[in-house]
Amino acid sequence: MTTLLDVAGLSKGFGGLQAVNDCSFTVERGAIAGLIGPNGAGKTTAFNMISGVLRPDAGAVLVDGVDITGMMPHKVARRGVGRTFQITRELGDLTVLENMVVPTARGRLSGLFGARMLRDEEERAMELLDFVGISRLADEKARNLSFGQRKLLEFASALMADPTLLLLDEPAGGVNPALLERMMERIRTLNEQGLTFLIVEHNMDVVMNLCRSIVVMAHGEVVLTGSPAVVQNDDRVLDAYLGKV
Repeated sequence: MTTLLDVAGLSKGFGGLQAVNDCSFTVERGAIAGLIGPNGAGKTTAFNMISGVLRPDAGAVLVDGVDITGMMPHKVARRGVGRTFQITRELGDLTVLENMVVPTARGRLSGLFGARMLRDEEERAMELLDFVGISRLADEKARNLSFGQRKLLEFASALMADPTLLLLDEPAGGVNPALLERMMERIRTLNEQGLTFLIVEHNMDVVMNLCRSIVVMAHGEVVLTGSPAVVQNDDRVLDAYLGKV
């Protein structure tokens, strides 16, 4: 396997708080990798630097050998990096189908609405909505969806640009068991088709069942990288989550 994502020495501070300090890890092409740690560990800040939402104070992010450090999010996306957020960001006044074409519209307002929507985009959007099981809701306003359905919509929307690496931020958060199982099945299917995942998640059942490699962060630093079996049996992980006893 080859390295797809190389995070090298990332650091980010906010005032007197060092949110991420010299964070380094890699994600292999074709992997489902997890990024875990207690609240405040720096996971989402690391995600934000990888995806271009935040510019790091130091360090570098390489995707497939290309340095994307500090690129704007839309340029990072064009390099094949997709992203979902812990709090969904759908446009409530648009329909589910219209939300799906926003990531690919690139400023073409004519591509967002009704009959003017490009046919190939509409077909691709409907295929993905069907893939996640919510195609019946295509004409529903996004604001009328349940939280779990919004998670599925954002997941499907992130696939519209055909990423090579998909960053999922808390995909299980607030999702009922039936919808969560559907999402996990879809992640496995996409991974079998070649899509690489990096997942921030607090639900350890999800992490241990999905991920083949796990990065553990605490206090802004990487404290361990290993397989689920290694992570589950390492005292540093217990220390990170529970504190020394």
